Amino acid sequence: MSRTADLARLERDRLNQIERRARGRAEGREVTEGVAETVALSRGRGAGFEAPSGGRDGPYRRLAGLDWLARKGRVNPGQKRVGERYGQVYRMARAEAAIPSTLDVQPGGGTGTPLSAILAQAETRAQAQARLALYRRRMGGLPALVAACDRVCGEELTPREAAGNDREVVRLEAVLEVALDLLAAGEG
Repeated sequence: MSRTADLARLERDRLNQIERRARGRAEGREVTEGVAETVALSRGRGAGFEAPSGGRDGPYRRLAGLDWLARKGRVNPGQKRVGERYGQVYRMARAEAAIPSTLDVQPGGGTGTPLSAILAQAETRAQAQARLALYRRRMGGLPALVAACDRVCGEELTPREAAGNDREVVRLEAVLEVALDLLAAGEG
């Protein structure tokens, strides 16, 4: 009887293991299908993605607007470089000041962040805002040029995401190319 019970328990364990593996494979397929659907929908809205390298189920990497344009050969390395600098300055200038929590206040008036760090952060942001103003002056302050750089370089949107429709994509790419050329000429 004990031998029969042992064999039955082993068979149950084996069947449970097979069932767990089957559930794991099914869950893996569902996740892969979900990721593929999400990537397809995002691509439909104009986002660019770098396909997984090496493995078929690796992670997708969303491409920033300049990376996408460079891959398509629509901006040259110099334009990409100046666009990346504009984007870094834009994001630094737009960074919101951290508002300390009232729970972070220490007895005696101290806070968790030293005053010197707050002042350094504010100084960095002010320098970035001045640099951004300089870049915008190089573009003549023209709203279309500034908006194209802000959306594609600063917010890292692809032209299709930034433009909203297919007709405007071509215009936005042309405007961005002019803006990047003006920025590059100002640095030379």
